[in-house]
Amino acid sequence: MLSSIFYPSLCYPVKQDKIHGGRKRIDITYTNEPRHGFYNWLSLHYPSSFVFVECKNYGEEVGNPEVDQLSGRFSPGRGKVGLLVCRSIENKERLIDRCKDTANDDRGYIIPLDDDDLQEIVNHKLKHPESQEFPLLKRLFSQLVK
Repeated sequence: MLSSIFYPSLCYPVKQDKIHGGRKRIDITYTNEPRHGFYNWLSLHYPSSFVFVECKNYGEEVGNPEVDQLSGRFSPGRGKVGLLVCRSIENKERLIDRCKDTANDDRGYIIPLDDDDLQEIVNHKLKHPESQEFPLLKRLFSQLVK
């Protein structure tokens, strides 16, 4: 689903992408090749050669270990932007605060998304099939840096 929504800005997905000689894995790594829209703006202002996705298939609270896992995949060369995708988020405000802490400590930018967020993104895409703006992502990203 993510590939069809974010294409052509995010392309060439690699599942279970191995880094550090295979000692770490990233659920999905996308090459960031935007021409316009949110990911273009992102690439102009933040290290985002690749955008990483970690998927958590549970409804319990998403805590520091999950945030730290994703931020541990970031690097200046690979990029420092990721999506943390969860079925549900017990306390979204607390998770956003954790992601802000990560951004403020210069450990990268994590946008948390749950099923409701994904539905909003899909609905926007259905109404605007050519759009690469992703207003929800822009709004959530803005929360990390303000």
